Amino acid sequence: MPMPTHDGEPPTSLPRKRQTLARVLKEARLAFSERGLAGARIDDIARAAGVTKQLVYHYFSSKEDLFSSVLDESVQDVLADLLALELDHLPPPQAMRVLLEHSFDRYRAHPALSALAQESLRQHELQTGHINRFTKLAPILIRLMEGILRRGEASGEFVTGVDARLFCAASGLLTTGGFTSRYIVSTLAGFDTTTPEGSSAWRRYSVDFVMATVLTCNHPNQPCLPTEPTTFRNARTSAP
Repeated sequence: MPMPTHDGEPPTSLPRKRQTLARVLKEARLAFSERGLAGARIDDIARAAGVTKQLVYHYFSSKEDLFSSVLDESVQDVLADLLALELDHLPPPQAMRVLLEHSFDRYRAHPALSALAQESLRQHELQTGHINRFTKLAPILIRLMEGILRRGEASGEFVTGVDARLFCAASGLLTTGGFTSRYIVSTLAGFDTTTPEGSSAWRRYSVDFVMATVLTCNHPNQPCLPTEPTTFRNARTSAP
C-alpha cells in the first residue's frame, strides 16, 4: 500500500496534483492580471480550472495566499529565464544589452506580467503584508549584473565603480516602465509604449540610455553612443 505524503495524498496522485495546481495558477494569473486582487473571485478561478472552490482552498488558505503564489511563480519564471541566458562568452557590453533586451521582451511577450507587477505594488502600498519571493530572488539578478559590470571594468569597456544594486534598480525601472507605468511614460514620450511600434521604440531608447551610463569612450571597439539614433515616426500621437 503506498505511503501517504505530508498532505495525506498517495504518491501516485502527485502528478495529478501538480497538473491541478498548474491549472489553478494559470487561471488565477489571468484573473488577477485582468481584475486585480479585489475583483478576482475564487469561484470563477475554480470553474475555469475545472476544480471545486473547496479544492482551491485546500491548496491555498486564502485568495491572498493564491495571489502570492501567482506572483512567486511569475518572479521565479522570469528569473530562471534570465539565468538560462549564456552570457559569459559575450563581451560585457553585448552581454548587458542581451540581458536588458531579454528582460524587456519578457514583458512585451507576456502582458500579464505588468498587470501583476502593478497589482503587487498596489497591495504593498495598502500595507496588506504581502511579501513575494522577489525580495529573496532579487540578489541573484543583482549578482548576475554585477558580474557583467565587473568584467566590463576589467576590459576597459565600462566605467569603474558602478553600484550593481542601483544599476539593477534603475535599469529595471526604465526598461519596464513602458509597461508597468504605461500611462505616465506614454504621455511623456508622446506615443503608446505598448503598441508594436511604440514598444520597439521604447526598447531601443531605454536600453541605449541605460548602456550609455556605463560605457566608456576610450575603448577602441566600443562607441560611447548608439550608432543608430532612436526615432519614432508618430512621436506626437496621443498617449492612451
